[in-house]
Amino acid sequence: MSFNEQTIKTIANLARLKFPQEQEEKFMQDINGILDWVEQLKEVDITGVEPLVSVSPRESAIRKDQVTDGGIQTELMANAPESVQGFYEVPRMVE
Repeated sequence: MSFNEQTIKTIANLARLKFPQEQEEKFMQDINGILDWVEQLKEVDITGVEPLVSVSPRESAIRKDQVTDGGIQTELMANAPESVQGFYEVPRMVE
């Protein structure tokens, strides 16, 4: 896959980039070089290789998603100017 001059102009327009005409050729060469490198990566045999989260072995830092009440309602209510049955009491905004 390679980008031609029209594709570069379209990308530049979509990205709201403006650069001189003489830089279009360099930009096109740079993008085509990146695409060639990606094509080379596709040639690497990765059969049997497990996906990595990190390069160093460690346990996942992501905790299980569990719903809890937080267990700190009384501490939160200590900051409330007024509370009713464990909830903040605020002035009515809509009549």
